Amino acid sequence: MEQYFIPKKLDWINLRKALNEYEAEKLFIRDCGGIREDGRYSAQGREKVNEALKGKNLDFRKDKTGLYMLIDNREVFHFPLDDYDKGFTIGYERIQPTEDGVERLVMLSHGINPDDSSLPEPRTSMFRTVLDKHLMEITFKGKIKLKFHSWWIKPDWKYWTLA
Repeated sequence: MEQYFIPKKLDWINLRKALNEYEAEKLFIRDCGGIREDGRYSAQGREKVNEALKGKNLDFRKDKTGLYMLIDNREVFHFPLDDYDKGFTIGYERIQPTEDGVERLVMLSHGINPDDSSLPEPRTSMFRTVLDKHLMEITFKGKIKLKFHSWWIKPDWKYWTLA
């Protein structure tokens, strides 16, 4: 799955635009593993939220106490935003049919143009980030359209924003 970086300062603007303009299909939140209550280390994260959103409204509220994820106006998770180093990325799930009729996930490196006509259209787009040692993924139906924002590291690493 290729990923496109969004400047952190535009995270909430882009998330609001995505929720307003695209169909959210799923909200998934898990911790990133680590030392558990019993003192043991666990590399695998524990699932906190895994909710299909068909017929539901995903929203968020951000204030000085943090980020609140809401489904049908019900709070499902709170991030205090004490540990928020990086911004969101947008990933595309592109599926390529093979000659033998099997579908294969297209894996691309960085620096790819999201509008490359030689690639299959994304089936889903995913907002992803790590906040307060929790992975949050919001899956959207189809392709979230992007446009170039600025250079992060030339010649391949770019920042993108929603078109």
